[in-house]
Amino acid sequence: MTAPLIEGLYREGEPIADTAAPKVPIETMWTQRKFDAQLVNPTNRRKLDVIIVGTGLAGASAGATLGEAGYNVKSFCYQDSPRRAHSIAAQGGINAAKNYKGDGDSIYRLFYDTTKGGDYRSRETNTYRLAEVSADIIDQCVAQGVPFAREYGGLLDNRSFGGVQVSRTFYARGQTGQQLLIGAYQALERQIGAGTVKMYARHEMLELIVVDGKARGIIARDMVSGEIQTHLADAVVLATGGYGNVYFLSTNAMGCNVTASWRAHRKGAYFANPCYTQIHPTCIPVSGDHQSKLTLMSESLRNDGRIWVPKRREDCEKDPREIPEEDRDYYLERLYPSFGNLVPRDIASRQAKNMCDEGRGVGPKVGDFRRGVYLDFKEAIGRLGEDAVRAKYGNLFDMYKQITGEDPYQVPMRIYPAVHYTMGGLWVDYDLQATIPGLFVAGEANFSDHGANRLGASALMQGLADGYFVLPNTIRDYLASGPYEPIDEQHPAVVEAQDAVEGRIATLLGINGDRTVDSFHKELGHIMWEYCGMERTEEGLRKAIDLIRSLREEFWRNVRVLGAADTLNQSLEKAGRVADFLELGELMCIDALHRRESCGGHFRAESQTEDGEALRHDDEFLYVGAWAWGGDNSEPILHKELLEYEAIELKQRSYK
Repeated sequence: MTAPLIEGLYREGEPIADTAAPKVPIETMWTQRKFDAQLVNPTNRRKLDVIIVGTGLAGASAGATLGEAGYNVKSFCYQDSPRRAHSIAAQGGINAAKNYKGDGDSIYRLFYDTTKGGDYRSRETNTYRLAEVSADIIDQCVAQGVPFAREYGGLLDNRSFGGVQVSRTFYARGQTGQQLLIGAYQALERQIGAGTVKMYARHEMLELIVVDGKARGIIARDMVSGEIQTHLADAVVLATGGYGNVYFLSTNAMGCNVTASWRAHRKGAYFANPCYTQIHPTCIPVSGDHQSKLTLMSESLRNDGRIWVPKRREDCEKDPREIPEEDRDYYLERLYPSFGNLVPRDIASRQAKNMCDEGRGVGPKVGDFRRGVYLDFKEAIGRLGEDAVRAKYGNLFDMYKQITGEDPYQVPMRIYPAVHYTMGGLWVDYDLQATIPGLFVAGEANFSDHGANRLGASALMQGLADGYFVLPNTIRDYLASGPYEPIDEQHPAVVEAQDAVEGRIATLLGINGDRTVDSFHKELGHIMWEYCGMERTEEGLRKAIDLIRSLREEFWRNVRVLGAADTLNQSLEKAGRVADFLELGELMCIDALHRRESCGGHFRAESQTEDGEALRHDDEFLYVGAWAWGGDNSEPILHKELLEYEAIELKQRSYK
């Protein structure tokens, strides 16, 4: 019997639950799970094949670790080198519960801060494990030679990030992601040299192969020759990052996309909490319609920079250096005295929007509004000296000056929120296994650790935790039952997957319409930002769904994809990615519409406190929304995973 249609948009299926986590106290759960997981002896590992898609922190570390363990690993990335994965762009740092500052940090406090920061919408078992593993990551990276910042005496230094009152963030100036990725990359290259990992650069995954209900391989396109290739294995790992580029303008690299995850979703993997997206508060503001991406300014700058806007609208056009202290509104320090400028990202972003909506934004007008607030280092330079500020943030200041032409040592930076990270992703259990057996998902591509809002410096923590420590210990439980029955390229499921890819490419090239792929992507991004961005309403989300459906229909009727299939073709690459974004965008809006509460980065205007803060409704929405693909002409199906909090008290967030 078909479930009834809800609001004309989706159906509800059976509840879903994580059955992989042991039924023991949370403090011993990960130790117990590692012990319970079946082992694979070294001889058998050589007979097992694992495909890993993505070479960022999660993918590179997983590939290096599984290769060193003796498995046969095939590693795929669409970049020309694993070193170009978007993890390299991370700036500020990586969290770990080391308590080097002696300021009261602990595994439990990191767990608590992460859960509270996510507005109590994460699975507490996974979040606790993340905190537990965090300290091991730092030891691993130091052993690799990652040049973390150190104090004068040689000890590793720490700084603070948003949503916490301790210093637990390890950093390498403003280049932490780059240094961590080089560490993982060199470990991966060592295994490539040893022959346990085979690298496929400039290859894009276009389909997941599912045989008898299990993930058994991928269809990939060689982006240089255009060749469609079949790659088979005993298990598949997706470590392909987030889907922030559905908004067109974001801090993500322009190649970042959702295609690998979305192809898996269409084959049966549930997509969890797609509406949970993070808007980062410290980014260089939009300067006009000519832009194709935005630039992040690290959250670490909020350690010493003070955020303010003029108290009076008439002062917004003045040189900020001419506005006296008494006429400045340090609004985060005023509204949140306990945390000040280091409130979580969702709160800092919404308040920046509120200030600009009041007409107190700064910088040039884009359209009818000034979209910017000041991030001022005058006080820090006076307190620490310019040399000390330069030592901590010099590369970030230089980048800002190169982009804007303004010297932040002399004039306050202008910042404004921008799409940065996605907390939603493919649903996984405690073992990081999706709803398709044999499909594992690591890093930002899964949903499990951050709830409705990720705290700063936790993305690098999750990527390396999953790749170095979690996945290698859980995937072996699945692989212990292998090697699985051999299949070849003539298997009907393999042929079907390859035919689907080739047919889709032929369709895209054959439309020969009037509009460019980029024009569709930009229009979709505008719809998503306006109606499913920092503030969402029922009316706006319903309008967005209608607009996206019309845009998708026009895309398949009127897009123009130049070039041919059997050669390098960036227009074709973009077209496939935008086609998937058009389907994802609709699901994001449906998810945001059905969740009639505010939590973290998901802010429904209809659900807020008297002073404008996010208002959760735990009686109705204390669950993960895991969506199943309903079919090309059918509605998505919602499966709910109820969230249970036993190790932490469930309460409304407050950072005041």
